[in-house]
Amino acid sequence: MTGARLEDATEDGIRRTFEVNALAPYWLTRAVLPGMRARDRGAVVTVASAAGLVGVARQTDYSATKHAAVGFAESLAAELRKDGSRVTSLAVCPFYIDTGMFAGVRSRVPWLLPVLDPHHVAQEVLDAVEAGRTRLLLPRAVGLIAPLRALPAPVFDRTMDVLGVNATMDGFTGRRSRLFAGRETAR
Repeated sequence: MTGARLEDATEDGIRRTFEVNALAPYWLTRAVLPGMRARDRGAVVTVASAAGLVGVARQTDYSATKHAAVGFAESLAAELRKDGSRVTSLAVCPFYIDTGMFAGVRSRVPWLLPVLDPHHVAQEVLDAVEAGRTRLLLPRAVGLIAPLRALPAPVFDRTMDVLGVNATMDGFTGRRSRLFAGRETAR
């Protein structure tokens, strides 16, 4: 992700974000799905984001690709279910995870929307796969996004602002990729 405002993001940065977050799940899943279908078991886990459920300032590239990832996982789940397959598809939609990728982000309400521990997220994903779930929202407060969407758009937008969602990236520094050293792209 670039972590930049749209007009400050580079074309290469935007393209890379789309290649990694939106296109790679298709190519990887197409490579492994035939074997999973032949065995009639397994789970495709798509790590999307809470940003795949709501747009976030300074994430026009990232949020768009994570919306695509959510749609991909949901559509794949529908295809598998329609075909009677026992292969499952899980969309994981976490708030920020403390991996370094989002270094500098801050939550205005950490008791409600904490930056997540990666080990906790991994355990939750394993539990969700074992339970056959199709969606995992972390923390639970991320589940409020859907019902809040029933509000008029200006009220929903104001709620996201009050919760500080659109200020989370204000201190973002991100982890700089060695592949793109010296460039404005953060991974």
